[in-house]
Amino acid sequence: MVDGHDPVQARDDGTRDLYDVTTWEVRSPLDGIAVTLYRVLQATAQLILVLASLAILWLLLSSTDLTRVTNPIVGGFTLLSILPALALVVFVWRTDVTSAEPPSLLAATFALGTLFAGFAALVNSYLSDVFGLVPVVGTVWFFYLVVGPVEETVKWLAVRIYAYRSSRFDAVIDGAVYGAVAGLGFASIENALYITDAVSTPVIGNILGAGGGVTPARAIAGPGHVIYSAFAGYYLGLAKFNRDRAGPIVIKGLLIAALIHATYNTLTFVPSIAAAVLGVPTFVTLLAFVVLYDGFFGYFLYRKLARYRATYRAFYDDRDDPTPATERTEFED
Repeated sequence: MVDGHDPVQARDDGTRDLYDVTTWEVRSPLDGIAVTLYRVLQATAQLILVLASLAILWLLLSSTDLTRVTNPIVGGFTLLSILPALALVVFVWRTDVTSAEPPSLLAATFALGTLFAGFAALVNSYLSDVFGLVPVVGTVWFFYLVVGPVEETVKWLAVRIYAYRSSRFDAVIDGAVYGAVAGLGFASIENALYITDAVSTPVIGNILGAGGGVTPARAIAGPGHVIYSAFAGYYLGLAKFNRDRAGPIVIKGLLIAALIHATYNTLTFVPSIAAAVLGVPTFVTLLAFVVLYDGFFGYFLYRKLARYRATYRAFYDDRDDPTPATERTEFED
């Protein structure tokens, strides 16, 4: 290998045809069949993934109280619970100084984030009892080895299998936007599960007593999902434009998201202790904790996005064309 190239490539002056020697492109019918078969297998794998997700969602519907979300009162409180997360998504979306993202891709990413949440729910429910066998530290291990990695991976997957492959995903910062939207989708289904589980009878009085108690707690938990997956999404965008280092870049983004997520879960006992010591409602200390924690990491996310915006504006002004379309490979739709 010479400077990252095959020895023949390193000496090539462009006068020789190196097809099927050290380069490759679609020329023969067999080449075309190979590309077509690859795309069919890829589409089949994605279809299987979506169908499996739908099966898990059906399982959740049949084994939990999630169907109660169709009640107007319960549904209304569920929608209220995602408003803070939605506001944060809008903020991230508005930081994108490149071309606007199409509503169809945003909607599809939200739907996939909602759909893939079932995988996380299934894995978490099965493994929580296993880790629970280990006193004290078992729960911490569960957060760092299961909850953080699994939930952030399924949100990342909601971006990777569809929006990422579109030519409209044409800037690094787009990854943060789609990641935030995937986080909103995940938070929506998670909030719905918590709220419907807390309400035995979907009437206003019960909602105010039970669901109304969990709704504010879920409302302040939602923005965290958006922040975590926005980090992972940003690095997915960075990976798209640095293909020779794509794997490590993606892993870095997932590690950041999973660690922030797991640490948040681990520290949620702090507000309860603080409330007991201070003699105030737990929600007050929980709100203070979330504002400080999400604010801290949200600021780092803001700085990352602001740096991209400043760099973009250093290269482009109002007279310039939008960011050029992404160079795509034959394996992208």
